[in-house]
Amino acid sequence: MEGLGSLPIYIIGAGGIVNDAHLPAYTIAGFNVQGIFDIDVEKAKATAEKFSIPSSYTSLPEMIAAAPVNAVFDMAVPGSQTVSVLKQLPDGAAVLLQKPMGENLEEAKAILALVKEKNITAAVNFQLRYAPYILVAKKLIADGSIGAINDIEVNVNVFTPWHLWNFLNDAPRVEILYHSIHYIDLVRNLLGNPKSVYAKTTKHPSMAQLASVRSNIILNYGEMIAANILTNHCHNYGTPKQQSYIKIEGSKGAIKINFGALIDYPRGAADSFEYVLLEEGKAPEWKKMEVEGSWFPHAFIGSMEQVLLAASGKIKKADNSVEDCIYTMACVEAAYKSSEGGGTPAVV
Repeated sequence: MEGLGSLPIYIIGAGGIVNDAHLPAYTIAGFNVQGIFDIDVEKAKATAEKFSIPSSYTSLPEMIAAAPVNAVFDMAVPGSQTVSVLKQLPDGAAVLLQKPMGENLEEAKAILALVKEKNITAAVNFQLRYAPYILVAKKLIADGSIGAINDIEVNVNVFTPWHLWNFLNDAPRVEILYHSIHYIDLVRNLLGNPKSVYAKTTKHPSMAQLASVRSNIILNYGEMIAANILTNHCHNYGTPKQQSYIKIEGSKGAIKINFGALIDYPRGAADSFEYVLLEEGKAPEWKKMEVEGSWFPHAFIGSMEQVLLAASGKIKKADNSVEDCIYTMACVEAAYKSSEGGGTPAVV
């Protein structure tokens, strides 16, 4: 990250995710946050004071006018507000968009078109790609340690307090768009774009006011690779049987990551990283590896780092660019269409 700390960051939004993840991550990384705005002016002031941010602003136009030409904007606003905020940013700006990239694929396409029209360097905060344990897994994959991937499974069985995000009460889409989207993006990041998507996403009696809160998603990569995502956010039976893991199997080994951020949320639990490498003539032996850092807040370093690298010209395009992430949104749209279309009737 050498040299990236000089680019000034201006944050739009001072909500929980900014206070709990963005700013703690930027503090760890030594990023140069210079300003913050929120429609709740007092909230912006309090966040600025908490994280020693030099300036808080009473309006977005005021902040944009004060920001220098090389400013990087961090937009932590709901997807439905993305287009309206983007339109106000200066042409040629650099920006990190909060996920999702709009509320649906149509909005995602509009965002992509607007970014191109305004020549904006834009990326999306799909930060699970950059969680410390995912970076370690990527190294084991890249150096050939576990061989060719043939199976990825994400399994989440937790109780999520959705009431912490009031805007979701009226949202037509919840679980896939605001949660499993991370896993879809991760699988894409590891395997590329799938051939097709199968899915069923469902509501739950205890959370009847919300749209679907449980999902089964299959990403189709052909006959030799399985990619499955199973999520249940309604396991309100204590923590003993709650679980959240990512399992990656290859021809020469496997990885299992237990990520604790979702257990007893927002308190969380410890992560663990285990792996096994097959050796001829030896029984498989799983080993544990200590990995420093977690999804929250450390993964948020990687998302912003990609924007800073692109804005400074050190890389041509961010790994999490809107041009790449539009395909994550396409997979999300396909999942909802699959769910609405239903399965094949079992008839005799």
